[in-house]
Amino acid sequence: MKTINDSKIDFDSYFAEHQIDAAKVRPAGDWVEEVIDSFYGQTSAANWAPIGFDKMRGKFDLRAGEVTLWTGVNGHGKTSFLSDVMIRVMSAGQKVCLASLEMKPSVSMKKMTMQAAGIGEPSIGFIRGFHGWTNGKLWIYDHVGKLAASRALAVATYVRNELKIDHLVIDSLMKCGMGTDDYTAQKDFVDSLCSIARDTGLHIHLVCHMRKGENESKPAEKFDVKGASEIVDLCDNLMIIWKNLPKAKDLADAEREPNAIQRRHLIGQINQKPDAFVRLAKQRNHPWEGSFAFWFDKESQQFLEHSNTRTMAAMTFEQTAEETFGQ
Repeated sequence: MKTINDSKIDFDSYFAEHQIDAAKVRPAGDWVEEVIDSFYGQTSAANWAPIGFDKMRGKFDLRAGEVTLWTGVNGHGKTSFLSDVMIRVMSAGQKVCLASLEMKPSVSMKKMTMQAAGIGEPSIGFIRGFHGWTNGKLWIYDHVGKLAASRALAVATYVRNELKIDHLVIDSLMKCGMGTDDYTAQKDFVDSLCSIARDTGLHIHLVCHMRKGENESKPAEKFDVKGASEIVDLCDNLMIIWKNLPKAKDLADAEREPNAIQRRHLIGQINQKPDAFVRLAKQRNHPWEGSFAFWFDKESQQFLEHSNTRTMAAMTFEQTAEETFGQ
């Protein structure tokens, strides 16, 4: 390892001449405690927050101080998947703030309530109990429509510094006051989000749309992310949500089978195939990349890990619903 011996250099005159900040050049050993902490301390892998799905544990966990980009073709479920994740994150004791700029707070909470209940029409008691359970866990930035980029950055700083929020969801980039072709503004905004995350420990989840391709039946790639190419370069993680449209077509065809026995057989076979794939296309601070298969329960809007997996409320809350959610 080569070092810079600053005792033999007149840095004051050198930096004055070249307009360089001398304080930024430091011995590498200054970071020894941070490196030790990354192995054994509060920022080590043992303290990463699980995303809440068993099949993703150890492959993609939520690390403090990062920005995760969530993207996918419109209607493929990226907002629903992220909502499901945030319930699991809160259940693990983390605090969340939702800035859904495309959806009224009541609509966001309706979806989240169904996901928490595991059914499409939860009881009034459950609804009240669930909303009470979110107190101290979930905050919502009450704004729908365009939001100035500077205000979005201020919100991120505020919720971390004042409310000690662990996760901020911004849905979506296109609502943060920048033109669709203003790539410089988009790059600067995401760069600023990354700086806030890195400096404060906040994990920021940014939803971004995909460019419209010729065929939605083909999984999207990271190069299909709509906007400046630097958006993907700057973020720490990239998650791509893709709905298995070929399966939907196969089911529609099977429903038209006139023979009832054959129809049930076909539908049973097709339902073994995943409804969606969540692809981890980039992960800066972990070597694993790849796809996770999920099944989707339309009634509850939950994403399930296996074809025979029960909805989350049935598995997790049925014994403690009264004390947890007041049902």
